[in-house]
Amino acid sequence: MLKAYIRNNDHLSPIELAVSADDAPPKLDGIVPWIDIVNPSAAEDRYVEKITGVSIPTREEMQEIEASSRVYNENGAEYMTIAAVVNIDTEQPVLSPITFVLSNQTLVTVRYADPRPFLMFIARAQRAGAIHCTTGEQVMFGLLEAIVDRIADALEQAGQKIDAISRAIFKNQEESKTSRSADYQRAIVNIGREGERLSMIRESLVSITRLLTYHNAVTDVGKKAQKEARQRLRTLQRDAASLTDHSAYLTGKVTFLLDATLGLINLEQNQIIKIFSIAAVCLMPPTLIASIYGMNFKVMPELQWPFGYPLALGAMVIAAILPFVYFKRKGWL
Repeated sequence: MLKAYIRNNDHLSPIELAVSADDAPPKLDGIVPWIDIVNPSAAEDRYVEKITGVSIPTREEMQEIEASSRVYNENGAEYMTIAAVVNIDTEQPVLSPITFVLSNQTLVTVRYADPRPFLMFIARAQRAGAIHCTTGEQVMFGLLEAIVDRIADALEQAGQKIDAISRAIFKNQEESKTSRSADYQRAIVNIGREGERLSMIRESLVSITRLLTYHNAVTDVGKKAQKEARQRLRTLQRDAASLTDHSAYLTGKVTFLLDATLGLINLEQNQIIKIFSIAAVCLMPPTLIASIYGMNFKVMPELQWPFGYPLALGAMVIAAILPFVYFKRKGWL
């Protein structure tokens, strides 16, 4: 899908372009600050390359992890790719690359997903006087601001979920052991989900920081940036840095909760093993007594006693109780 956004005074007007290999390519009239390509076809790639003079990267090129493949300059155009988190507020977030190609006053975005910040920015950009989006650079800043705001909301929600998990782990241990085991299993699953979400958010923030640093360096070298653009760029860099620090803090908390949960599980397992060990020790003396009187010897005085059988049973009970009382006094139970 290919959409062009025409500048209409202080807002953008979308035009959906139907491009095919057979038909003549449509013409665009007016100033075009932004061209948005979603899951582009080969014909759409060729059309955008023709009207903008920039080369559209393939999906494989966008997914390369080298820094030189994420941010570079080609024929005077800036190519900057970030890893955006899609479905960030669901249980199955995914990372999807988004490439920003900034050439002169036109921004071309290439993406294979439909993240919510894009939808929010598009809705605002079509309202008169809502945001500054008269140039490609302003559109890029607006999109990045929407993405950063979305990440901030996701980090806030992640913090609340992590606090809830913490309360569930360290609550009063009055439930049954079966219930606690189920709680621990559920806590580990939830911790894993939040940890994976935070790792994706950190990767996205790192890619955004790389983009801003590169654009700032290229702008300083190539031309004197406008005061407003510089201010927005610095604000985005500060926001990205603060969110990166916060995500690192939450990641550390997730690691602590995982270690604490595994530690509590180990304590419960040790307690169970201790109970079995004490039970085995308490049963050893009665077993010894039963073994002695189970031997088949003709000369065994106790066999002739009228109360030999009750005495043997009593001796076994006493032999089992004495170790239990000793362990209790030592505080081992």
